[in-house]
Amino acid sequence: MTSELPESRRLTVHYLGGPTAVLEIGGVRLLTDPTFDAPGDYPTPGGTLVKTAGPAIGPADVGPVAAVLLSHDQHPDNLDDAGRAHLAGVPLVLSTASARERLGGATRSLANWEHVELPRPDGGTLRITGVPAKHGPEGTEALVGEVTGFVLSGDALPTVYVSGDNVSLDAVRAIAERFGAFDIAVLFAGGAQAPAMPGVNLTLPSDWAAQATEILGTPEVVPVHFEHWAHFTQDGDTLVRAFDAAGLSAKLHLLKPGDRIGLG
Repeated sequence: MTSELPESRRLTVHYLGGPTAVLEIGGVRLLTDPTFDAPGDYPTPGGTLVKTAGPAIGPADVGPVAAVLLSHDQHPDNLDDAGRAHLAGVPLVLSTASARERLGGATRSLANWEHVELPRPDGGTLRITGVPAKHGPEGTEALVGEVTGFVLSGDALPTVYVSGDNVSLDAVRAIAERFGAFDIAVLFAGGAQAPAMPGVNLTLPSDWAAQATEILGTPEVVPVHFEHWAHFTQDGDTLVRAFDAAGLSAKLHLLKPGDRIGLG
């Protein structure tokens, strides 16, 4: 976005590490895929996932949020034990239908293209829309499970795409066709691969993250979910190279855990 919005209407991203960030837009605070555990091993049906680093801050320091944007609940790199415990103290969790069945409580299913509106301090509303996401290529749905992404929008606010664990550029195209050009994207990257499916990307590899940026109308991009777990095959360095090769390096905002940035 070239125009400067007032601070209260910009998007602030406080990156905590892994898929976890605090987003503030229009005065509304949101938390993405909470992962607050220390490093450790997580046995799963698809093989053991290894967490290599903890978050920049713990759950007690996050502060109140209006909602959690939960891409999915079935994998510990998107919702670990401490993250799951943290959900008990939040007023609303937006996620998939299967997450609603498993988690209950404050979890609400947000189907593709369905939206909720949250009140803003200025009297307006923040619209959160569920959008398509695929956690692997066609045919892997039964193995990887249901996932979702989100679009944030509202009067005089930037339009923001939060991809969740999506590897499908076709899904990105469908979202762009629906909403038009975006201002900002929070892209889950890293080219994640599960031990049971070696060589199969389950999140965007770096060059696809650059392609997604072009599809979305060359937004400002903050990548997350590319570090802190051993099953990522790509990292911040590959993101820098891919965006540079695509002529998009000025759009990439590669944060370190604990960093905060305001966009809009």
